[in-house]
Amino acid sequence: MRTSDLVRAAVGNTLRSRVRTTLTVLALFVGAFTLTLTTALGAGVTDYVTRQVDQLGAQDVLVVTAAADSAPGPARYDPDTSTPSGAGAGPLPGAAAGGALTEADLEDLETVAGISDIEPVRTTAVDYVRVAGGDLDERYQLTIAPTASIARADLAAGEQLAAEGSAHEVLLPEEYVEPLGFADAEDALGTTVLVGVTDVLGEQHEVEAELVGITNPSLLGAGGGAGRALVEELAELQGAGVDQRPLYAVATARFDPSSDDAAVQQIKDAVADLGLSAQTVEDQLGLITTVIAGITGVLNAFAVVALVAAAFGIVNTLLMSVQERTREIGLMKALGMSGGRVFGLFSLEAAFLGLLGSVLGSVVAMAVGTGLNAVLAAGPLSALGGLDVLLFRPGSVLGVVGLIVAIAFLAGTLPARRAARQEPIDALRYE
Repeated sequence: MRTSDLVRAAVGNTLRSRVRTTLTVLALFVGAFTLTLTTALGAGVTDYVTRQVDQLGAQDVLVVTAAADSAPGPARYDPDTSTPSGAGAGPLPGAAAGGALTEADLEDLETVAGISDIEPVRTTAVDYVRVAGGDLDERYQLTIAPTASIARADLAAGEQLAAEGSAHEVLLPEEYVEPLGFADAEDALGTTVLVGVTDVLGEQHEVEAELVGITNPSLLGAGGGAGRALVEELAELQGAGVDQRPLYAVATARFDPSSDDAAVQQIKDAVADLGLSAQTVEDQLGLITTVIAGITGVLNAFAVVALVAAAFGIVNTLLMSVQERTREIGLMKALGMSGGRVFGLFSLEAAFLGLLGSVLGSVVAMAVGTGLNAVLAAGPLSALGGLDVLLFRPGSVLGVVGLIVAIAFLAGTLPARRAARQEPIDALRYE
């Protein structure tokens, strides 16, 4: 019997008992459906995080902050590093709970091998933003991200903040476009806006700035961005000329972009020895990927349970098939069919069951996932533009199909071996 004839016979034999085959295929379907969705979930989130990191363009930057106090209870007050927080306000934006960076910390950082261009980042607590010349009632609260001036923003329109210069520039999230009265993101570009701050004496000030860009929502959090010159002026106004000790929420330190993970980790460890904390952009997004990996791992475990159950179902189905077709097996062997061919026939039947279940499960998963992506993009995740929660990659889908076919094939080896070892005479006498 040729291989093509063997395949046709295997397909035909599998479809003999439709009810039994359907039940076995359904168990495989559940495993394939779940594995395809969880694989797509991991791929979708990973792809989005990767694009976020690439767009930020700060892969060679460490964001250094004061290490958070891990002791239980309230943090101990340190007159040199503790930052005040009034009613309804937190400490310096971006600072670790319990402190900020001092000039001494910056000097210590300069001794760490592997990092350079250490720059403290001044922060400012902005009250509001409004369009210059507009209605005074149309003011909206605004948060300025501490590291906005050193990272590249994910822009919906406009340009990045200038690295140097004295121009007052600001970036606003896309959600501000309509409330501020603009038709779209392009219409907002070049507009003069007023940024309001309150100084330590309670007096409110407004500073003019040019709106140079509109940003997309990001996993790194909401908030606008301000250029260095604008942040410096806002910070000076907030201080109201009061002589204050220099404290910084964060500092940036660059390292060689060609450094491998081990070298970057050595730098982080050296910074930690100074009582500080250093993170890359990937580290800041790492918690998200860890959570997603945990969720997909749990779902994959359920899929594996379904596949194990399906494997036992295949063994049971084929063992019953071997028993029912004992005389048929004896006849095939009496007519010259080798034990290897018999083994191959039943193994192919098992593989065909796996192929049916995996293909059906993957196709249905892709159909459901595509619809789910559309619903989520228009609803709960509409703020995260460009995020496909479920990303179906051909290689991953084929991998799921191949895995399930392989499991089915292995599950079929026991009954196939039993069929191959049948003696023709004994098999023909079987009642």
